[in-house]
Amino acid sequence: MGSILGMADTQQVDASTQDKKAERGAARFAKRITAFADAHGGAEGHVEYLGQRGARIVLVGADGAWGDLVAPTHALAERAVERAGITVHESFDGEYAARVRTGPYEWTRMAGIQVGGPRNPGQG
Repeated sequence: MGSILGMADTQQVDASTQDKKAERGAARFAKRITAFADAHGGAEGHVEYLGQRGARIVLVGADGAWGDLVAPTHALAERAVERAGITVHESFDGEYAARVRTGPYEWTRMAGIQVGGPRNPGQG
């Protein structure tokens, strides 16, 4: 019986360690989200599931700037936006998506990919 109790204790410690690690990860992502929001007059977000790769947190600042972060799990991404205290949208559409402001870099990059415009760095 001692070995069974030992296994249960180990599993409980492992779960506690994993919980603490996940919470630290969420705190790191929340800090980055908060920094983005502070730099852009506030921010709103959307969490998109990426399958085994995790989840993408798309951020749109009050000034129209945008950015994204990729978290290793959807749960971590959800916890991070919750900790950051931003408004989270169910989808990336409508008024939320319309706030995104793109600059010359994005337009050049999109043109290069879509219609034979200038090549992106690293393309042969």
